[in-house]
Formats: sequence, C-alpha cells, structure tokens
Amino acid sequence: MTSTIAPAVHVDDADLTSLGYEPTLHRKLGRYASFAAGFSFVSILTTIFQLFAFGYSFAGPAFFWTWPVVLVGQLLVALNFAELAARYPLSGAVYQWARRVGGEGVGWFAGWFMAIAQVVTAAAAAIALQVVLPQLWDGFQIVGGDPALSTVTGAANAVILGAVLLVATTIINSLGVKLMAHVNSVGVTCEIVGVVAVILALISAAQRGPEVVADTTVLQGSDLGAVGAFLVSGLMAAYVMVGFNSAGELSEETKDPRRTAPRTILSALLISGIGGALMIITALMAAPSLDDGRLATEGLPYVLTAVLGTFWGKVLLVDVAIAIFVCTLAIQTAGSRLVFSMARDGKLPASALLSSVHATRGTPMWPSIVIGALAVGVLAINVGNAALFTTLCSVCIVMVYIAYLLVTVPQLLNRLRGDWNRVGQTLPAGLFSLGRWGLPVNILAVLYGALMVVNLAWPRPEVYDPSGENGILLYSAPLIVAVVLLLGMWVRRRNLASKA
Repeated sequence: MTSTIAPAVHVDDADLTSLGYEPTLHRKLGRYASFAAGFSFVSILTTIFQLFAFGYSFAGPAFFWTWPVVLVGQLLVALNFAELAARYPLSGAVYQWARRVGGEGVGWFAGWFMAIAQVVTAAAAAIALQVVLPQLWDGFQIVGGDPALSTVTGAANAVILGAVLLVATTIINSLGVKLMAHVNSVGVTCEIVGVVAVILALISAAQRGPEVVADTTVLQGSDLGAVGAFLVSGLMAAYVMVGFNSAGELSEETKDPRRTAPRTILSALLISGIGGALMIITALMAAPSLDDGRLATEGLPYVLTAVLGTFWGKVLLVDVAIAIFVCTLAIQTAGSRLVFSMARDGKLPASALLSSVHATRGTPMWPSIVIGALAVGVLAINVGNAALFTTLCSVCIVMVYIAYLLVTVPQLLNRLRGDWNRVGQTLPAGLFSLGRWGLPVNILAVLYGALMVVNLAWPRPEVYDPSGENGILLYSAPLIVAVVLLLGMWVRRRNLASKA
C-alpha cells in the first residue's frame, strides 16, 4: 500500500512546490472525502428542512421551478471553478483563484468577503440544532421555556446548543484532517441515506402527481406579482446551493487534487441539486394539503410528520441533526483553510500565528479556533435580536455571491484578453477544461452571478424586515456589504503598513 500512495503524494507535493508553497498540511483525503466536503457544506437535508416553507409561501408549488434555474446558474459558476481547481490546487480556493486571475487586491477582497460569510454561515448552521434537538428530547431545552427560535428562551438555548456544536467542530478540526474527513464522510453517508429514504417515503405516500409543480395559483395571486413572487421564492434555492467550492478549499490535503477537486466540486453540486429537486417535488406530491397554509408556515417538517409518524419522524430528526453537525464542520473547515491560505501569504493580522501548522497533526489549528470563536459571537446576536441575526444570515449569502463574482469576472477578462489559453498550454494534459465553451460559460456565469446579487440584496420587507418594525433593515444588504468592504480596506491598509 505504501508503494502506491507515497509516490502519488510525492508528485502532489512537488506540484505544490511548483506553485510557490512548501507542503505543510497532511495529504490524507481521497475522492469521497473531497466530495463530502462540498456536499456537506450545501447540506440539502438541513437547508431544505429549514427553508422549504420560505419558498412555498411566496410562489406555492411553482416555487419548484426556481430550483433548476439556480442549479443551472450555479453549475455555470462551478464549471469555471472546476477549471481553476485544475490549474491552482491550493488551500483557500476562492482567494487563491481570484488572486491568480485578478491580482493581489481582487484576491484579498474575495478572501475577505468569503471568510466573513463563512463565519456567519457557520453560526447559521449551528443555530439550526435548536429547530431539531428539543423536538427529539425536552432535555435539550436547557434553559427551559418555549423552544421556538423567536422567543427569548428559544434564542438563548440556541446559542448554548450552537456554541457546544462549534466547540466540538473546533476540537475535531484541531485534531487533524484525517479525523475531520472520517467524521464528515460518515455524516455525509448518513445524510445521503436520509435523503434517499425521505424521497422514497414521500413517493410512497403521494397524493397527487408531479404535475403539481405546474400549479401557479399562489404565484398568480401574489401581491408582488407573478415575477416578483417567483424571484423572492428563488432565494430559497440561492441560499442552499452555495459552498460546493469547499472541495477545492482542501486541495492541499487531497490526493491528486488537479483531477480530484474539479470532479468533486461538480459532483457535490449536481448530486445536491438532483437530490434537492426530488425532495421538493415529492414533498409537494405527498403533502396532506396544499391550501391549508401549513406548507407555507411549517414546510417540510409538516409533510414528513404526516407521512412518517412519530417514531420514524424522530429517526429522521436524528439524521437531520447529524447533517447539521457535518454541515457546520465543513463550513468551519473551509473557512479555516481560507484564513490559513491568506495568512500564509502574509495578508492578515497575526499571519504568523494563523499560518502555523501543528507539527504532528499537520493541520492549521488557530484558524479553526478563530472561526469557531467568531461564529459563537455571531450566535449571541440572536438573543434579543432575532431579526438582526436573520438579516446577517441573508446578507452573508450576498457576500458569498460577491466573492464568486470576484473570481468569475477576472477569469472572464483573462479569457477576453487571450491570457487563459496561454496559461493552459503550460499545464499537464488531461486536466478538466471547458475548451471552446469556456468563454460563453464564463459570460453566462458572470451574468447569473450579477443578477443573483441584485435579487438577493433587493430591499424587500418580506426578506429583510418581515415584522415591519425597523425600516433600516430593508437596506441592510448594501449597508452591511459596505461596512464589510470599508473594514476590509482598513484591515488591509494596516496590514500593508505594518510590513512597509
């Protein structure tokens, strides 16, 4: 076994050296572990469980069609990312890709926006335990009182459960990539089994056919208009299908990353997209009623409770809890590798500490600790400020899409200048490439990304101020993005000044 693995690892490390870095991380991940990193970040079992009601409430059954639209759009982005993963198999994928095709400044801000978004996303994933665990056992409601997230007791308990989860994921990440990969792979396997079981259970309980997705009654009757309602309902899919690039974040810990990472980036998105589409359509087919209002308020849990009953419903909740765990783990892992990569290039304060790698575990511990601690701090905002926490979670997705654009836009400019093909001629044969389709796919990816940023950031009260109590929240997306941008400019300037 040693004779087959060692030479491959040696070649990968030599490849890394040719890109300007000495190998310090342990290269332990195979193809499934790489796939699991991307799949668990998306985590359709977690996100559709949480967000189904949001999409349905605006467009009814027709909200299903927003899913394939977003899937195709994100696939355009993923195809461009796959090419970059083959060319630059480096930790901190989005940062490194943007830096290599757009320059130091573009790369820094792509990494900055992505890192901030991953901190908030980790908190948002961790807080989802509050939706699941108290339903399994009352003892998980540690502070007592109402477990609903909208209540003071529910919000406080969510912080406790989320903090415990983040401590656990921080410990796992600090103990090495091999343990993280084992935990994540087992969790992803459980999630995939759960998704398949849910789909089969819903099909067996179907009360109507798949033509239900053609029902536009809610869409046509919306006060927002059919187009407006469709665009808002599409935010559900936009929130879910991000993070597939995480397979690229672990490139320096993956065997044969130039070939593995492009495949796993695409497979993580495609399998998530197909599985999610089947979950949505079968839930619509099996729902006891489409008109009693419960699908728009309770979402997928309402359907699953009716179909599975108490016992199997609780079994599924255990599976959802596992999915939440590995989702949080994957987000933190991706974020820690991004911070490590930026620090290794001296781009952050305390770069020496943040780029240090444990001598025996071969993992960057301090970035994991920082990401975990900051995520717990974000969690605390939810106590007494549930609307602000929800707003932050929405805006962080805007920042993810901005970070993606900071990769695809300079990538497109490289293609238009003719630089892309010149770079490609120096690469080993057989790597993933879009060939002559690269330019049109890149153009469409940029157009999709720009339109989605506008759609996500549009000042809609239904998204940013549903209670109507604080009008300033309507403009929270551009305001928070501006604050993050200005803060980033200040941090970068101070960091550059300290090295002058």
